[in-house]
Amino acid sequence: MKISLSWLRDYLRTEKPVAEIARILTDAGLEVGSIESTGVAIPKVVAAQILESIQHPNADRLSVCKVDDGSGTPRQIVCGAKNYKVGDKVPLAQPGAVMPGDFKIKVGKLRGVESEGMMCSSKELGLGEGADGLLILPSETAIGTPLSELFPAEEVFEIEITPNRPDWLGHVGVAREAAAFGCGELITKDPELPVTKENASVAAIAAPDAASFYSIRRIDGVKIGPSPEWLRKRLESVGLRSINNIVDITNFVMFETAQPLHAFDAGKVDGALTVRFANEGEAFTALDGKEYKLTAHDLVIADAKGSQAIAGITGGVESGVSETTTSILLESALFEPTVIRRSSRALGISTDSSYRFERGVDAQGSLAASARAAALIVELAGGIPSAELVIAGSLPTPRVVALRGDRVRSLLGIDLDDDSIAILLTKLGLKKIASEADLGFQIPSWRNDLTREVDLIEEVARLHGINSITAKCAGIPAHSSDADKAYDFACGLRRRLSGGGFHEARSGTLTGSRDQEAFSTGGVIAVRNPMGEEHSTLRASLIPGLLEAVSRNLRHGTDSIRLFEIGKVYQQEQPEESIRLGLVMTGRTAPENWRGKEDGERSLDLYDLKGVIQLLGTRLEPITFRAKTHASLPLALEILIAGKPAGILGVLSPSATRELMVGGHQGQIVVAELDLHALQITNGIGFSKDPKQHSSLHKFPAVRRDLALLMDAATSYSVIEQAVLGAREELLSAVTPFDVFSDSEGVKVPLGKKSLAIALTFLHPERTLTTEEVNEAVTRIVARLREAAGAEVRG
Repeated sequence: MKISLSWLRDYLRTEKPVAEIARILTDAGLEVGSIESTGVAIPKVVAAQILESIQHPNADRLSVCKVDDGSGTPRQIVCGAKNYKVGDKVPLAQPGAVMPGDFKIKVGKLRGVESEGMMCSSKELGLGEGADGLLILPSETAIGTPLSELFPAEEVFEIEITPNRPDWLGHVGVAREAAAFGCGELITKDPELPVTKENASVAAIAAPDAASFYSIRRIDGVKIGPSPEWLRKRLESVGLRSINNIVDITNFVMFETAQPLHAFDAGKVDGALTVRFANEGEAFTALDGKEYKLTAHDLVIADAKGSQAIAGITGGVESGVSETTTSILLESALFEPTVIRRSSRALGISTDSSYRFERGVDAQGSLAASARAAALIVELAGGIPSAELVIAGSLPTPRVVALRGDRVRSLLGIDLDDDSIAILLTKLGLKKIASEADLGFQIPSWRNDLTREVDLIEEVARLHGINSITAKCAGIPAHSSDADKAYDFACGLRRRLSGGGFHEARSGTLTGSRDQEAFSTGGVIAVRNPMGEEHSTLRASLIPGLLEAVSRNLRHGTDSIRLFEIGKVYQQEQPEESIRLGLVMTGRTAPENWRGKEDGERSLDLYDLKGVIQLLGTRLEPITFRAKTHASLPLALEILIAGKPAGILGVLSPSATRELMVGGHQGQIVVAELDLHALQITNGIGFSKDPKQHSSLHKFPAVRRDLALLMDAATSYSVIEQAVLGAREELLSAVTPFDVFSDSEGVKVPLGKKSLAIALTFLHPERTLTTEEVNEAVTRIVARLREAAGAEVRG
C-alpha cells in the first residue's frame, strides 16, 4: 500500500521529519517497508525556452543552442539531443547546480565551444527513464520557473497492511493512527451528509445476507473531462493513472477514506439498481472488455437489462462512464467480505475495490465517502447532486465492548488507573460509556477488529508502548502432560534419525488430490474453497511430499538422499487426524571418494530402510514385517508394532519414478510411513522402555557355523529367524543370512524350493567353547528348523 506523505499531511498536522514519521508508523504496527522519493529538489534547475539551434562547428552529433532561462541574458548551451525544436521549453541546469550522482554543472568548453549549463533529460533529473532525449515541458510553462515547482519533491511510504486493519487502506486511517501515537494532530474534514430515503424504484437489495447496505445518489449535469493537475498528481503518487474526472474522483476518495465507490452512467441504466446474485451462466463484460461467465455465487448490481457490475469488484462496460455521460449514479455500499473474496478468486479479478471489500470497510464511513465524492464532482465536473440519498438496507449500530481495569493491569503487568486507560483508548476514536462496575467503550465503525475485551487490552499495550512494559516471569511449573511427552518423543526420534544420516524435510499440509489418493488409507479430505488444484486437499500421507523433495534433490545432482518428516495427516476415517513418521531413501550407500567407487558401489534398497525401522523398535517389542499388496508399491511390506498394523514400507515402481522426472536415476526409491503414536507406546518417552546396556569386550573367541537350508520358496526369512531364536540356545549370540539361491530349471534346487544360507555365531563370555558343545547346539537348532519351518540342511 502506497501512502503519499504530502497527501497524508492534508489530514495530519505535523512538523516531524520523514524518517521520524516512518519510525512512529512502524512502531504503531504499520511497517514502512521502503520510502520512495519522487519529483525534483535540485536548486538552479529552471524551465528555459530554446531560441536558436545551429550545428556544432567541430562535432557532427552536437548542436549549439541559445536558450532563455528568464535571467534576461540568453545562455549558450552545447547539446547532443535531437528530439527538440526551436520554441520548445526544456529543463536547464544552470552553473552551480548539483545533479544526481554529485555531478556539478559549471561553465566549460565542449569541442572548443563554450557551454553555460546543461539541458536535461528525465533520467538526468531522477524522474525515471522517460523518452530518449530532452524532457519537453508543457508549452504553457512559464520561463524561469524552478523545476521543483513543476515536479514537487514527494516521499511515498510503502506500507505493509495487516488483514485485520482495512482502515489503514486509506490516507485518513493512516493519519488517524499516526495522530494517536503522537505523530501530530489529526485534521478532520466532515462533509455535509444528505437526507436519506428508501426508494425501491432506484435501489434495492435482493440478497440481504450478502449486502447489508446500498446507496445511490444521482448527479445531473456533469461534464466529463480531464482531471486537474493536483488530482492527477495525487493518484500518480500511489501508482494510479488518471482516466477522467469522475473516475479519478471515485479512486481519490477510495484512497482517501478506504471506501470503494462506483459511478454508473445514469443514461445507460434501465430501472432500479438491485443487489442480487447472478444467474448461473449469466454473461458479463467488465470495464476492461473481458467477458466472464458468472455463477449463482457471484453478487452483482443489476438493472432491468441485466448485470451492470460485479458487486465490490468491477463495473461493466454497458453502464460505464464515457465522454458522452451527463448524469451519473454514485454508488456506496457495504458488501459481505466472504462473498466478495469468493467471487474475486473464482473469477480471477483482483482490484483495489475488491481488496478493500474483502477485508471489510467502515460501515458509517460509506455515507461520508459518498458525500465527499459528490462535493468533489460538483467542484470538478460541475454536477448538481440530488438533495436525497436513496438507500436500501441499514447501517449497523455501534458496538460496545466492556473492559475491566483490573484485567488490563493483571494481563499487562502495568500500573495504569482507569482514567489513564480511558485516555489512551480515546486517542483511537473509542468513546467511554458510563458504567458503575466496568469500563465500557463504544467502538468506532472503522475498527471492525475490536470485538472482545482482550482486543482493547492489546490496544492499551500498543499505545502505552510494548517496550515500556517491564518483563516479568509469571510462569507456573506444571507436570508433564501427554502433549509434552509426545513432543519429547518426537524430538528424541529426530535426534536418532539425524544421527543416522537422515535430513528432516517439511512439506505443506495442503496438497493435490492426485498425489494423495495413491497413499491414502482412510480417504482424502477435500478443501471446501481451495486456492487451486495443488492445494485442494489436506494431506493424507507424508510420502508424496517426501517424493517431491527427492525429485528436487535429484535434479540438483544429489547422489544419496535420506529424508524423514514428522507431521500430521488427515483422513475421512477415524482417527481423522494423526501424527506419522515418513521416511525415504535412495542413491548410493556412501558417496564416491578418492579411494575409488568401491565404498559407494552398492545402492540403497528396501533392506536398508527396513533395518533403520527395526532399530526404532525395542528388544521387548521388536518391529516386524509381513508381505502386503499395495497399488503404488510393487514390493511392499506392512509394518507391525506389537503385532498390529502400523505402517507401510515399499519400493516405488519404475513408472512412478519416471513421473518424478528422475528417469535417469539409478537405484530404488524406498519409502515408508508409520504411526508415531504406536511407535511412542512401544518405546515409551525418550526410548526409556529399552534402556541402553553396556558390557565389556569379549575375551574369548566366537565360533561360527554356516548352514545351507532347503525350504519352500514361499517361506520368509523371518520364519527361519524365529525358529532359530525359538530354540533358546544360551550360547547362540547371532544369526545372520548371507545367501539366497533358487533354480528356475530345478537342477540344483528343486522347483518350488529355495536355498537359504545362514551364519550361526556362538560365544561364551567366560571360556572358550568346545567343538562338541557347539555341534550339539547346532543339532538342536537344525531339529527346531525342521519342526517349525520345514527346513532341511542341504547335503
